[in-house]
Order: sequence, then structure tokens, then C-alpha cells
Amino acid sequence: MKRRDFLRQSSLFGGIAITAPSIISETIAKGKKPKSVIVIGAGFSGLAAAYALKKQGIRVTVLEARNRIGGRVFSFKPKTTLDNVIELGAEWVGQSHERVIALCKEFGLELFNNQFETHLTFQGEYQKANTWNTSPEFDAFWKQKEQLWKTYSHEFKKKLDKQDWWRFLSNKGFSDRDLLLRELMDSTDFGESIRHVSAFAAFAEYAESSEKNEMDLKIKNGNGMLAEKLADAIGREFILTNHSVLQIDQDMKNGVTVHCADGTKFNAEKLVCTVPTYSLQKIKWTPHLPGIQIDALNSLQYARIGKFPMVFIERFWKEENFDMITDTPAHYFYHGTKDQPGKPGVLISYAIGEKADVLASVTQEQREEIILNALKPAFGDVRKYLNESLMYYWGIDAFSKGAYAFYGKGQWFGTMPVLKQHHMHTYFAGEHLADWQGFMEGAINSGEEAVKQMLG
Repeated sequence: MKRRDFLRQSSLFGGIAITAPSIISETIAKGKKPKSVIVIGAGFSGLAAAYALKKQGIRVTVLEARNRIGGRVFSFKPKTTLDNVIELGAEWVGQSHERVIALCKEFGLELFNNQFETHLTFQGEYQKANTWNTSPEFDAFWKQKEQLWKTYSHEFKKKLDKQDWWRFLSNKGFSDRDLLLRELMDSTDFGESIRHVSAFAAFAEYAESSEKNEMDLKIKNGNGMLAEKLADAIGREFILTNHSVLQIDQDMKNGVTVHCADGTKFNAEKLVCTVPTYSLQKIKWTPHLPGIQIDALNSLQYARIGKFPMVFIERFWKEENFDMITDTPAHYFYHGTKDQPGKPGVLISYAIGEKADVLASVTQEQREEIILNALKPAFGDVRKYLNESLMYYWGIDAFSKGAYAFYGKGQWFGTMPVLKQHHMHTYFAGEHLADWQGFMEGAINSGEEAVKQMLG
């Protein structure tokens, strides 16, 4: 059973019925197809919503504050790797991500294998892929996680949401080494320490994932290609970048008026808002958002993830499918130019939480030293190969202040349902409101579901 399905079975969260009238200020009759809709945000969620509306023959206008489309999907070409593309934002498409795969097929985009074999540097010792593991006790638990998940009752899963993933694992009596390794590995999935992540959200993701935990595929020539294809299908003339929204006025009779920072105004019958919670809170809403929704917005945090690509003139790591977990501030390395042509290549240091804060706050020279030192146990001094070092720290991104939402204790059932509630003419979407939360698949699903909800 998918997390979304389980969520919809729950009639109560935090003692409040999710369909209670108090959650939204007013309701709107469903079944009447609007003639015009404004979509705020040209990330994957907004583009998916706009595409779904366009196919229904509805006039759509997409407003995007950034100077580009794609949102937190950010395909990028380093100067020194010719035509190679790396992802500064969302990276992986899972084998279970049906909508991304279907859209790629629809638009003629090729997906290629992006799986890795994970090496480890732990306590100064380097171990090659397939030569290290967690304890036999933990391995036995991990192998039966899917079966265990199916046996857990509705009530037990709700209890899981009230504790963190680290606590759940530690209560099972696993060794300190097991817990440290799971912290290093699993925190890369959630973007923060597993001491802060809902045990329900974590267990559900691992129990319902493909074998490589959705780190299976990538779109050839960059994940941003899907954004470009969606934009073409919607019509570029209907997508306006550099349009930051300041105010949204809603009237039950006249619809929606959106005021942008450049003084432009747009009117429509309905609105789909797909922006991250940080940007959503910057908007002045008339009438105001319900207090319970504002509280939910304030409670949801986004992961501090930094990507620190190191462009090397030679792929000294040899294996194309190389990645490596470390217990250093550089945290996790993976081959960002896997199966792309040429001798140069990129290893991306992917750091989360306080580690990302550290790497983002030091000088470029200090950051290079930290990252290169993390590679020494495996490869020795590789500075002679370094051509260029880059950084994108999502923790200070102007529009999201984080890479993607992460759900802490009690939030999957206590926060997400509130954030999903529509407000007058406005319907909300985004990766933070999706079953596949944190993935491109989730963003697309959420945008399409908002349209479905709007149309009744």
C-alpha cells in the first residue's frame, strides 16, 4: 500500500478531522470546469499542472520567479567538461516512478542507467564496493523490511510517525556501527540526520522503493530536458519567468487576481500554487490563509543539501558506476558524469545538514582541501587532477531555502493533510505534498493531482 493511500484512509490527524470546515475559509462547488487558471511556479509540479490543464483546453498562465524553468531541477554544464551535464538539483528517476518514465516516453526522451556500487571510507579505512556491510543482524532485518511493512497495522504505522528513524532502529538493539552507517547512508536520502526524520516516512520509502532505492535512472542530456519538453507542450508564450508573486487576492464571485513584483497583474478563475513553503509564506493572501495552515507551513522544514562538484581532468576513480559514503564533512561522493563521453569527469560531493553548512561557509580553497582530503584514503592525493570546483548550496536558495521538504516526527499525518487543503480558488501542489516526496516523480504527481482535485 502506498503512503498516499494510507494517508487518505486516516480520517483524523492530530485530533482534527482533515475534512473539517475550519481548515479552509470557504469551499467551492466542484464539477464546473474553469476557463482560466494561473499556475505559480515553473518547477516540475507547476509544469505538470499546466500541461494537464492545457490538455483539458483550459487557458493557463504560469508565473515563475526564477529566470529559468525547472525549479529545483537544475541541469548544468561545467566549463571544463565540454558537453557533459551534471545535476545541481534533483538527480534520480526510480524504476517505480511511473509518471516520469511515461512522460519521457511521450516526449521521446531517453533514460539511461544511473545506478552505482557503493564504496566506503569509515574511520579512516577505505573499503571497496561489495567488501563491506552492516552486521548480519541488521542485514537480516533489512532483507525482510518489505514483508514487515505489509504486516504493520494502520495504528502501528501511525505510531511510527511519532518517532524518528534513528530511535526506531536503536530500539531494535542494532550495534553502534550499524547505526552510524545507517545515519551516513539514510541521511543522504532525507537531507538531514535520521534523528529528525519520521520513522514512518523512512520505513515507507525503503519498503516501497526499487532495489537501488530509486537511484536507478537519469534523463539523457540532463533532467532539465523534461522541463523543456513540458514547456514546449504548454506553449512558451504562457510561461513567464522573472515574475515573482507578491500578493494573491481571491473573491468568491470574481476569482483570483495575482500581483507580481514588476507591477503586472493577472486574473483567472482558479489558481494552482506549487511553490515551496518558504516562498508561499512570502505572499500576501487576501483573505488570509487559515491559521491552521499557517502553523503547518511554519512547522515544515526543508533539507540543507549542498552539491559540491569537483571537475577532474581525468577519471582516476576508473569505475563509471562509482560512488562512496564517507564519515567526513564531504559525506557522499558519486560520479556525476557517469557514462558520458570524454576523459574529464565530475565527482560530486553531496553533503547534508550541518556538513553542508560547513562546506558552504568556508572559502573555496578550504572547501577543496576538505573534499580532496576525504578522497585520500581511497585514491591518495588527487589535487593534480583538479580543474574546477563548483558549489550549489540549496540551504540558501533564494526561493526554497532547502533542497526538498523533510518530514519530522508526527508530521506525515499531522502536517501534510493540512497543507494539501485548498483555500477558496487556490489548490496547492509540490514535492512536499506528494507520495514520492522529495522526488521529481512526486512533484509531477502532486501537480496533476491538484488539477484533478480542482476539476472534481
